[in-house]
Amino acid sequence: MKARKFFYTGSVQGVGFRYSVRQIAAGFDVTGYVRNLPDGRVELFLQGADDEVAAMADDVARSHLNGHIKSVESSDAAVDAQLRGFNILP
Repeated sequence: MKARKFFYTGSVQGVGFRYSVRQIAAGFDVTGYVRNLPDGRVELFLQGADDEVAAMADDVARSHLNGHIKSVESSDAAVDAQLRGFNILP
């Protein structure tokens, strides 16, 4: 199992970004969350099989959200064994 965090900058808040990411996640065998950060970025945490995490991140980048994304940073993260499903956090 792999876990990664993605940080999106651009016009990513107030445009339905988190809800669209949740819809994309429904097509993958991943758990995680998406949330707005106080500095205007959006954080996406994904965990699952390496290929599922990579494929979902690629789908987000190729989706209609691409026009809102100025840049994305990602890094490996610790797996959270307690996490269930995919959620939008406040």
